[in-house]
Amino acid sequence: MATKEIVIDHLTKEGVGVTRYDKKPLYIMYGLENEKILANIDYVGKRNVFASIDKIIEKSPCRANPKCSVYYSCGGCHLSHMTYKAQLEFKTNLVRKIYKESGFENIKIHDCVGQDVPFYYRNKVQTPVKRNKKEIVAGFYKEDTHEVIPYDECLVQDKISNKIVKQVVAAMKENKIEPYNEDTETGIIRHILVRRAKDETMLVLITKQDSFAGRGNFVKSIRKRIPEITTIVQNVNRRHTNVILGDKENILYGKGYIEDTLCGVTFKISPKSFYQINKEQCEKLYTKAIELASISKDDIVLDAYCGIGTIGMIASKSAKEVIGVEIVEDAIKDAKLNAKINNITNCSFVCDDATKFMLKNRQGKVDVVFIDPPRKGSTEQFLGALCKLKPKRIVYISCNPETQARDIKYLVDRGYIFNEVFPFDMFPQTFHIETVVLLTLKTPK
Repeated sequence: MATKEIVIDHLTKEGVGVTRYDKKPLYIMYGLENEKILANIDYVGKRNVFASIDKIIEKSPCRANPKCSVYYSCGGCHLSHMTYKAQLEFKTNLVRKIYKESGFENIKIHDCVGQDVPFYYRNKVQTPVKRNKKEIVAGFYKEDTHEVIPYDECLVQDKISNKIVKQVVAAMKENKIEPYNEDTETGIIRHILVRRAKDETMLVLITKQDSFAGRGNFVKSIRKRIPEITTIVQNVNRRHTNVILGDKENILYGKGYIEDTLCGVTFKISPKSFYQINKEQCEKLYTKAIELASISKDDIVLDAYCGIGTIGMIASKSAKEVIGVEIVEDAIKDAKLNAKINNITNCSFVCDDATKFMLKNRQGKVDVVFIDPPRKGSTEQFLGALCKLKPKRIVYISCNPETQARDIKYLVDRGYIFNEVFPFDMFPQTFHIETVVLLTLKTPK
């Protein structure tokens, strides 16, 4: 294995160090900008070279010692070798670079809004369970493998969730409940899923089969070990797939769901519900999004990817009417129930494709549209329908600033203007960024 002294030039959007080697890009995991290192050249391809750090010769002032014992083998986090201040600067600069490359030279990119304590924020945890030689282990899949990396404490997961995962594994050992083996198709437990609210906790046991011997004693053992759990659900997934949850559910204890409050609105959360992972940062993001929307009591609001109705119901306090559209039927059922729980009467929810819904003769009938698409962004058909709808204001929330900038260019070319981008750090210790933008329809002269 050859070694070479190099200076890292810059970082990729995933936080990987880059320099040049033999006229090719050289990628170094866990490297930082301007660091001088002795690198092990691990692989030389036709177009790219990959290396690992043998020794840091000149350390960056942005370097931190990761607090996680399995950081370098797990792959769940990406930036824990950076100080948190440096992580926020990295994300701000990345958004700035993306928008500049998309042709938006004069747009103001605000500083990325960080979290006061950038640890223990995930309110949803799902871990595979496997037998590792003689031990049952729960953890994370090592990147690009099916090897489970066990952990003592995951620093981005809720503290009680960490405790629950440990105690469920202990209860499995006590009750001789085997983890599922995908090669032999034997065993019971495939994954452990935990969802946390302020005062309630849900445990979901994902199993290969519907019923299994010792289930009752297993549940009693879990409840005894973990009094914080308020409900236990069994989810049955018989499929050979990477999709974690199956279609059938059995409530083993409690009411089968939990409730949480976000920006003053209560939401019912079931095992499959989409709900923001980081509540503290989500409240900051949604508060900014609704502030940008400038909703009045005469406004009709459309939430075009509404999920279980979160931002739409929060916005309903200021609006005349809110319409939520979502193609997932279970999400719409949850949204309707959430409106009923909160006694919100000016919200309606429709199970439909958002593009088709907007094209149904609604031009000029909607004042504000919230959109929060998946990472791949919106389709051209969706954006075309949105432009035909002609809302006065569009608030675009995104988990991928690259596809957001692409979509915004489409909207700007068709009569909308925008001036600033607000990044939020929803997932500290990772390279993921959430951004929100207000687009306003130009007033005809």
